Amino acid sequence: MNLFSETGLREEILTAVHELGFEKPTPIQAKTIPHLLSSKQDLIAFAQTGTGKTAAFGLPSIHATDIKNKSTQTLILCPTRELCMQITKDLTNYAKYIKGLQVVAVYGGASIENQMKALSKGAQIVVGTPGRTKDLIKRKKLILGDVERVVLDEADEMLTMGFKEDLDAILAMTDEGKQTLLFSATMSKEIINITKKYMNDPVELSAARMNTGAENVNHVYYMVHAKDRYEVLKRIADINSNIYGIVFCRTRRETKEIASKLMHDGYNADALHGDLSQAQRDEVMNRFRTGQLQLLVATDVAARGLDVNNLTHIINFNLPDDLEVYIHRSGRTGRAGKSGTSIAIIHTRETRKIKDLERKFKIEFAKELVPNGKDICTKQLYMLIDKIERVEVDEKQIEPFLPAIYNKLEWLSREDLIKHFVSAEFNRFLEYYKNAKDINVSENQRPDRKEKREKRSRSDRRQTSFTRLFINVGTKNSLNPARLIGLINESLDSSEAEIGKIEILKNFSFFEIEEKMEAQLINALEGLRFSDVKLTVEVSQEKPTVLNRPRHKPKHKKARASKSAGKKRSDRSKRFGGGGGRKRSK
Repeated sequence: MNLFSETGLREEILTAVHELGFEKPTPIQAKTIPHLLSSKQDLIAFAQTGTGKTAAFGLPSIHATDIKNKSTQTLILCPTRELCMQITKDLTNYAKYIKGLQVVAVYGGASIENQMKALSKGAQIVVGTPGRTKDLIKRKKLILGDVERVVLDEADEMLTMGFKEDLDAILAMTDEGKQTLLFSATMSKEIINITKKYMNDPVELSAARMNTGAENVNHVYYMVHAKDRYEVLKRIADINSNIYGIVFCRTRRETKEIASKLMHDGYNADALHGDLSQAQRDEVMNRFRTGQLQLLVATDVAARGLDVNNLTHIINFNLPDDLEVYIHRSGRTGRAGKSGTSIAIIHTRETRKIKDLERKFKIEFAKELVPNGKDICTKQLYMLIDKIERVEVDEKQIEPFLPAIYNKLEWLSREDLIKHFVSAEFNRFLEYYKNAKDINVSENQRPDRKEKREKRSRSDRRQTSFTRLFINVGTKNSLNPARLIGLINESLDSSEAEIGKIEILKNFSFFEIEEKMEAQLINALEGLRFSDVKLTVEVSQEKPTVLNRPRHKPKHKKARASKSAGKKRSDRSKRFGGGGGRKRSK
């Protein structure tokens, strides 16, 4: 199958797809679409962001929809509201010429009443996040009796975010004869368990890993001391004046700091992080999608669901701890046959990660030297001259002003006039880079103070002050450690928070959170609903604990519930107590 016109899809769908500029299916689409048009067999597809997954399951779902039947026939589950909205937008575009087909998005953070009204009018395709979908099912507003296919998009991400219990509950409410489609970037133990429990003899398809062997993505790394990473970022932006990319940072704090520095230094940049309101987030994302921003600084969590074409660069201000995440990041550029560059800014202790990436994903990195001041000024100057050469001259508009201009500048020779012109446009670069030093380092150089501090900070995590919190839900409300961790991470829009001991009791629970995140988490959780219970979160009466973790214990180990949950206390004052060991959530 070389063209969409050969797929057998409805003419209305082909017309919409053609208008969107798509003619040739991607590898995952070429494998998936024929199967879904001809078979009701369950499907497991391994594909990553940017491979065309939405069209792979969306086009056949639209094709198979019975327009006369207003009930829900396809249910699509995904991990975040941004991805939910993006999928809904794409499916709506694909179905624009099919009258009577309705696609409705249901997700948290928006009015559930409006979503219930939309469902009541009829929605053949529903796209939702697990929590809101389960809530609407329990309210009997989303009826699954006629659902013929369920799509689990980015199933690995949903499990990572703690949605396993919700997925289990939703899938258990669907008909056993339905078709289940699972799309995932990885095959974890939890994914395998889902396939065994809810899928019948599924066929497995896969698309090549994003960027694996792709000739249109160039992988580059610069090696500098940690303290010079921001300087590298600026030089990358300066030598690529038409840059349009995402800068990935590890934490929200770093994201805000880097974006603030870039804006202060005159760069067309902004940040995307969990502290933004939904309105602020939408505004930033819209400005970036429309090209009003050249650089978007974001965490991996915040960038989920952000699908933007034509990105020229992905810049890893920090390499992620999980190497799979690098592949997800780099897969956002070099799409649709266009070239792109994925840059990693590393220090001397990170060469092992580069080698691991090369070995595991069969990609090659080129070590390049950070551009020096002369390189940048030369590139900027020539781009300026090219711009002047290509500018359109409207003689009628400027003719009245020319005599005065000629008179004003007649004392300057041709050479002096060029010098004045270049200096007026170019002094900022010349001044900034005239004494710019070489910041490149080699693998053999000793780490600088910031790198040592980073190493010490990782060691310092072994001793952290925690606050013990009470939350008014427990096993009675289907709470378990994994769901609690997912709830915390989702509320904070980050998986960086340190979580200590977790105690799940019948009607309430206790857990420990690093002291600095206490107020933010309480504010984020207070008033939210979990299994139809309005959450109440309070600080226990005991003082924050300082817990030492042995050096040999892996820092990435997930928090688990204590085997000894403790006995239920009879009064409130007795509930607030205890201590415990500490582990860190992913």
